[in-house]
Amino acid sequence: MVALRLTRAARPAVQLRRLLVAAAAGGTGFLLLACLGYALGHPEHADAAALRLAWSVVPVAATVYFALAVARTDPGTRPRPGLSAVGLGPARLMAISALTTALSCTLGSLLALLAFLHLRGDLTGTPFDGAAAGFLAAGAHLPVPAALTLLALVPALASVTVAVALRPRDPRPSARVPRGYGRFGAYSSSGARETFGTYGRFGARRGRRPTDSRAAEDPAEADAGEQSPRATEGRAAGEAPETEAAGTFAEPSGETEPEPPAPVAGPAGPSPGAPIGLPWGITLLATGLAAQAYADHSNMAVLLGWLLTATGLVLAAPGLTHLCGLLLQSTRPGALRLLAGRVLMAEATRIGRPLGVVCAVASAGYAMTTLYAGSAPAFGPLTILGALLVTGCTVATLLTAAVETRQCRADTTAALLRLGAPASMLRAAAALRAAALLALFGPLTLVVAALAALPVDR
Repeated sequence: MVALRLTRAARPAVQLRRLLVAAAAGGTGFLLLACLGYALGHPEHADAAALRLAWSVVPVAATVYFALAVARTDPGTRPRPGLSAVGLGPARLMAISALTTALSCTLGSLLALLAFLHLRGDLTGTPFDGAAAGFLAAGAHLPVPAALTLLALVPALASVTVAVALRPRDPRPSARVPRGYGRFGAYSSSGARETFGTYGRFGARRGRRPTDSRAAEDPAEADAGEQSPRATEGRAAGEAPETEAAGTFAEPSGETEPEPPAPVAGPAGPSPGAPIGLPWGITLLATGLAAQAYADHSNMAVLLGWLLTATGLVLAAPGLTHLCGLLLQSTRPGALRLLAGRVLMAEATRIGRPLGVVCAVASAGYAMTTLYAGSAPAFGPLTILGALLVTGCTVATLLTAAVETRQCRADTTAALLRLGAPASMLRAAAALRAAALLALFGPLTLVVAALAALPVDR
């Protein structure tokens, strides 16, 4: 009920995004049912039916990715102060978001089932003079369990993906305590280290410092006795004083507590703001292009090379976006270029991944167009529907990621406006970011698409 109320009370922009998710799920569900209809109408072509079902994985992945992007930008399921007091903690909000995604995808799947049954002629009659009866198996009996299983695939995958991606995480970093070694290599949880010769000193093994009768009588003489020439020589040679070494293993007396050990600094890693997938992305991109160049008209080699190329683009896109932000700030930047570059560097991962997916889809679409321009058959209605679904979902995911970035920077934008920054400068910075990304990723997509189509042109 809470999910239904949040869905009903959302703003029109949020409702539009949910309707787009429902439309994408409906189109993907119709493609899956069309694969089932082809398998029912052509039982002798089992390999072709399996190939059609395998190609349907791409629209399914695009739809699930778009549903996840929409769930991230849903303001109704965003954690806010005070919601935990009424029982809406992070786990409950995650469950509501997953349920809302499942409802949107289920609505689209039901619409796909109605359209499929209408085109088959199971509801009123065969429309379009039976033009769709060939690939929908109008005369064959439709197995209901198989149809429902295919229709439940997209809602299940989308809801599970949203639940895993939006699961509550502990904001505190996990502190790893290094393992210490005590006497003779024994494990010790104390962070203090023993100095050389501590074990052989008098009283160190019993956990108490040696006492002196003069210390009990005159504390001043005891303090002065600690600064003996032997102790001074030990400090000069880098050795810890006897009192500190003995006190390392002495139990606290109740008057003063021992200080906690200082944290040990780990090895220096990469900057948290810089994505680390750029080298791997470039490697996979070069490997995929090389595999396509030496494919020798092998369909499996071309497909494997395209998958490697697409994966490399997705992995390298955040790093390229971060690099684009660095280039915007080079050579004595002003306030406009500095603001645009900083935003690109901060949002490199959030914007870069959808942008890499769009580049991969565009390059693959160019290669497929080149392939179908030769001796291959013309595009069919299901192929056009699948291409529209994949392209629309990737572009909509990129726009949704831009909306998410704007929501995350709402506090920063409000602070800049309070400081007197004009709104025109913020719009100019957004236009500059878009132009910089287009100038970098546009030629890159064209080059990758041209190199990917080289085996087809030969």
